[in-house]
Amino acid sequence: MTVGFFSPLPPSPTGVADYSAVLLEALRKHGRVEVDAERCDIALYHIGNNRLHREIYARALSQPGVAVLHDAVLHHFFLGTLSHDAYIAEFVHNYGEWMRGLATELWANRARSAADPRYFEYAMVKRIAEVSRAIIVHNPGAAAIVKRHAPNARIIEIPHLSIPASPPDSIETLRLRDKLGVGPRTLLAGVFGHLRESKRLSVILRAMERAWSAGADVKLLVQGTFASSDLERASAHLLEHPRILRMGFLDEPDFWRYAAATDVCLNLRHPTAGETSGIAIRMMGIGKPVIFTAGDEVSRLPENACLRVDLGVQEEEMLAGYLVWLASEREAGIEIGRNAARHIAEHHAIEKVAEQYWEALRKS
Repeated sequence: MTVGFFSPLPPSPTGVADYSAVLLEALRKHGRVEVDAERCDIALYHIGNNRLHREIYARALSQPGVAVLHDAVLHHFFLGTLSHDAYIAEFVHNYGEWMRGLATELWANRARSAADPRYFEYAMVKRIAEVSRAIIVHNPGAAAIVKRHAPNARIIEIPHLSIPASPPDSIETLRLRDKLGVGPRTLLAGVFGHLRESKRLSVILRAMERAWSAGADVKLLVQGTFASSDLERASAHLLEHPRILRMGFLDEPDFWRYAAATDVCLNLRHPTAGETSGIAIRMMGIGKPVIFTAGDEVSRLPENACLRVDLGVQEEEMLAGYLVWLASEREAGIEIGRNAARHIAEHHAIEKVAEQYWEALRKS
C-alpha cells in the first residue's frame, strides 16, 4: 500500500506542520508513504483552518481519501479563501437555502469572526465529511461536530500525537528562571502559541489580578505572536505589569526551555474550533499541569491529570482559585503533572498513534 501524504511541513510556522513531520516519519516505519504523491492507493489529507491548506482541501474533494480535521470548524478557512459568492454558496450547501440571509450577514461582518461565537457554531464541514472515505479527529467534541454535519460519515477518533520533547536539564531551567526574575517558590503560569481572542487572555489577566490580590506568589509568561493587531493594541497596556513576562515567537529549542521553566500551562479556549491543543499535549507530556476550559474537547483526559474551569460567571474566579492553590500547594501541581505525563505516554505516544493511523488507512 502506498499512502499519499498531503500537509504543510516545516519550515511552515504552524502546529500542523510540526505534527505532520513527526507523523510522516512514524508512518514510514509501517509502509510506503510519499509526500504530495501523484499516484497512491490512499491519500491522507491534513486539513487546518488557514490558507496553507487551500490546495490540499481542493485535492481532498477531487480525489477523496482520509481527511484529518485538525480544526473541526472550517468557517474561517472559507472566509479567508473564498469570494463572496462562493462563500454564500458553501454556507447554503451546509445549512440550506433558508440560511442565505445569515450567510450574507456573516460575510459582511467577517472582521468580527475571531471572537463572534456564530462563526464557530457554523463549522461548514459537510462537504469534506461527506466526500471523504474517512474523517479523522482528535477528540469527542470534533467528532460530534462532524456527525452533526454528515451523519453517515465514517469518523475515526485518534488521539493527538505527542511530539517528542527536548527539554533542558534542571540546572539550565533554574538559570533561565533566575534570568527571568522567577524565584524557586514563585509559580510561573504560561500561555503559549498564537494569541487569538479565543485564548481568553483578558480572562486570564483578570484572574491574575485576583490571585495577586489574594497574596499568591505567581507570575505570568505570555508567549507568542498576536493573530490580530486589534487584540495586540487592546492588550498592550495590560501586559506591561511587572509580574508579566512577554515573549514573541520561539523556535523549537527555546520553546522547550521556556516550557520547562513554566509550572502550569493555561490553555483556555472559547469559542472553540473543536481542536486539540498540540501545545497542551506537549506540556502534559513533560509533566506540566494544564488548566483547560471544560468541554468535550478535553473529556478524554483523566480528572487527576489536568484542571478544568467552567465557562460563565465563575470562569475568572475558578482560574484565580486554581492559581492561588497551585502557588501555595506546589506538590499538588507536581502530582498532577506526573499523572499527565503518564497519560500522554500511554495514549498519545507517537508509535501508538501511528499504528492507529495506519490501521485507519489500511481499512479505507
